[in-house]
Amino acid sequence: MSGFRYRPEVLDGISEHEIAYLKEYEDWFLLESDDLKKITDHFVKELEKGLTKEGGNIPMNITWVMGFPSGHETGRVLTIDMGGTNLRVCDVCLSSRKRDFEQTQRKFKLPDEVKTGTNLQLWDFIADRLEFFLHEHHQGGQNGGIIPLAFTFSFPVDQKSIKSGVLQRWTKNFNVSGVEGEDIIPQLQAAFQRKNLPVRIVALINDTTGTLIASHYRDPQVKIGSIFSTGCNAAYMEEIKLIPKLKDAGLPENAKVIINTEYGAFDNDRKVLPLTPFDRKIDSESVRPGTQIYEKMVSGLYIGEMLRLILVTLHEQGRLFKGQDISRLRNENALEASFLSVAEMDVSEGLDDMREEFEESLSLSPEVYELRICRYLIGLVATRAARLYACGIAAICKKKNIRRCHVGVDGSVFNKYSGFKGRAAQGLRDIFDWPPDELELIALNTAEDGSGVGAALAAALILEGEQKAKPL
Repeated sequence: MSGFRYRPEVLDGISEHEIAYLKEYEDWFLLESDDLKKITDHFVKELEKGLTKEGGNIPMNITWVMGFPSGHETGRVLTIDMGGTNLRVCDVCLSSRKRDFEQTQRKFKLPDEVKTGTNLQLWDFIADRLEFFLHEHHQGGQNGGIIPLAFTFSFPVDQKSIKSGVLQRWTKNFNVSGVEGEDIIPQLQAAFQRKNLPVRIVALINDTTGTLIASHYRDPQVKIGSIFSTGCNAAYMEEIKLIPKLKDAGLPENAKVIINTEYGAFDNDRKVLPLTPFDRKIDSESVRPGTQIYEKMVSGLYIGEMLRLILVTLHEQGRLFKGQDISRLRNENALEASFLSVAEMDVSEGLDDMREEFEESLSLSPEVYELRICRYLIGLVATRAARLYACGIAAICKKKNIRRCHVGVDGSVFNKYSGFKGRAAQGLRDIFDWPPDELELIALNTAEDGSGVGAALAAALILEGEQKAKPL
């Protein structure tokens, strides 16, 4: 259709007069190559600032993981992964055969009352689930002893060592009392002791760090680990000599350490990101207004909410769902990222799968033209998220002068949302001006189980170091 830049064929059959209002949404959500380049260049500066003693919006947390696994690590490690939606417990057995392992796992949903309760409720919930897992699999300690455990904690922490971490702030709409500003490891270990569980926490890592370790373990060309799920984050290996805030740490300048960027906080001061009225509303109504601005524009926790706010606005303007009861649509977080994915995958003439989603999730019966408009809006929201996501990856590559590498990406949105990977890849192509016939020099690859295997490998590296440090 004339005048429309984003996939005008989606709106075929609808008069331009009826959908002229969509131009405003196009202007809000479409990001051209120059926009991406401007955002990326500012991103690089913010990454650099986060490594200084003064710091900036992006925490650039030191993980104290000082190297990658060799591929010959052995032993048994329990891992617990506390993400934004689920808690996952794994038993990982690393084999002496290079890059070979076995694991058993169990997933538990994190209840809302635990996400916003007290620290005792949270840690006792985790201890209860670990006790259940150990009982279910009839597993004792190693030779009747204590089992090493790696805790994957997907929130920003300030770490003075691999075995400690002070929570800087809750994200992903968590708000558990008594944890911020505290070292989480003694709190969790105390919960294990209350249950008399035969475990010792030997490593605290972020899921992004685990993804980088596990991805590099399988593919040495991986230089960045990334999460795109409930939240959005990335990790990479940095040289100590390029980290001003570690100047007095007594570490050799030729050493390296993994940096957990926590770059969901990029542009909290709102200098370059193109905020729409819907972005501002999501931020103002979130548990922590003014924080994680980039993440709120990109991640799976928020893109469904973005669509919901748009649809409610259009209904109130008399443009969609006329005469229908939208009370379910008015419920906060009524739409998840999976809703958007189903809608975009529907290629039927009548958009039957999409219609079924509307009926089951929202008790709405849209006309075909309304479904097409919704699908168009979904494409705008999802494409913006993917292209903004590319800016973070591109910024790390620019900072490190990486011209070619693989990126290990874990997370349900990246893995299950059809078309997301292609849109992000196109964003990278636009930022770096790769010729159309050039292969992707920075390839986004699906990562497998970084929070389980990656955490176990990090723990194995620590245990190996402890053995070497023991006096003969």
